[in-house]
Amino acid sequence: MAFELKQSLKLSQQLVMTPQLQQAIKLLQLNRLELAQHCQNELLENPILEEMDLRLEASDEEEDFSPREARENSEVTPSSSQGADDVNLENFLTNHSKRPEERMNRIRGRDDLPSAESMMTVRENLFDHLMWQVHMSKFDAQESEIAQAIIGNIDERGYLVSTVEEIASKRNLSPHLVEKVLLKIQEFDPVGVGARDLRECLLIQTRHLPDTDIVKQVISNHLEDIESKKYEKAAKDLHISVAQVISAVEEIRKLDPRPGRQFFDESSQYIVPDIYVYMVNGEPVIAQNDDGLPKLRLSSYYQSLLTNTKASEKEKEYIHEKMRSALWLIRSIHQRQRTIYKVTQSIVRIQREFLERGITALKPMVLKDVAADIGMHESTVSRVTTNKFIHTPQGIFELKYFFNSSIKSTHGTDMASEAVKQRLRKIVDGEDPRKPFSDQELVEILRQSNVDIARRTVAKYREMMGILSSSKRKNLYH
Repeated sequence: MAFELKQSLKLSQQLVMTPQLQQAIKLLQLNRLELAQHCQNELLENPILEEMDLRLEASDEEEDFSPREARENSEVTPSSSQGADDVNLENFLTNHSKRPEERMNRIRGRDDLPSAESMMTVRENLFDHLMWQVHMSKFDAQESEIAQAIIGNIDERGYLVSTVEEIASKRNLSPHLVEKVLLKIQEFDPVGVGARDLRECLLIQTRHLPDTDIVKQVISNHLEDIESKKYEKAAKDLHISVAQVISAVEEIRKLDPRPGRQFFDESSQYIVPDIYVYMVNGEPVIAQNDDGLPKLRLSSYYQSLLTNTKASEKEKEYIHEKMRSALWLIRSIHQRQRTIYKVTQSIVRIQREFLERGITALKPMVLKDVAADIGMHESTVSRVTTNKFIHTPQGIFELKYFFNSSIKSTHGTDMASEAVKQRLRKIVDGEDPRKPFSDQELVEILRQSNVDIARRTVAKYREMMGILSSSKRKNLYH
């Protein structure tokens, strides 16, 4: 077998992900709060970057970079192959007026600001709330230790997840003593805490209600029956009327099956929109939310070092490197803001009727539609719309909310799936609780309103919105 060496030429295309390009893509995916945190981290790591103090005189503001301003700066797109070395620092320094250090002395009132510590707060958790009540109660040292062990085994619902015997055996204690302490904890706030199951949790809460004999009997003996709405069975076993059972059920519904959730509830989210859309004289106006984003600029001190003949070449080389990094960050932020604006502008243009009429007017739209409209790749649109929120006249929505699959109408036009869900919700809300609509009946009703949809799709949408089946929605005693 003979070996032979050959040379050959081969042409191929290859995308080189430079660190600057990777940074631009990363910034594009961040929401407003994450971008603010990223800028703060860069301010700590890069001495060339500094934050503009808004209390400086207005004459200084003309010289600063921020996401709000300087649209005329060189544009750097995420798909650009331009590198950090393309930044002409000499031209930048020549065209940029110097900022003397003395102007920092113009800042006033810094000592009048409250300290950071005075503005910080920590939300109390369930463990701390219960332990505070232990310290306020008449527990001896041993009981306090047992109480701490019990509270440490209470989950986010407020339920005790370990048995009394397990807690007692780990500490060589009497189960009777642990049970005694547990009964005291079950009198704490929130009412119902420390229960071992749902039945005990509800019974604890009935201690604070007047005239609860029937309610207690229903909870103790017929909790499963009322869950499946077998009111006649419960009434017959308890020798009371169905009306009394229904009255007891209404009282039970007022109780909290998870008393600890107020300390762990993550369902409520405080959202700060990245973009605002207002209707002014019937026309949509887009405004980006830059509040909280630091206004970045280059340090005048380090700029002066570049023109200082006393600075060594090594020092100047370090400053050059950090200045290139700072300029790329500033330009990447500018490009990010411009890209978000263009994507939002396209969404608003396509979903104009939604702004005026609401969810029922939402149009079907996919990433490709916006990408084609603004001349960008679908992946870029996807990054822009991820985890970013928009404030509209119809409420606050995630940008991804506006991308919906289409449902054919009987007239041949397309409808957004979210619009169909909204119609489905209105139909269910307006139905007779004694005779709720089945999935097939919902299909027929939607077809009457020109929505052509399959029964399995109705079932899927119903489950996605948390709507029970017709058998579970039925209420003969409404």
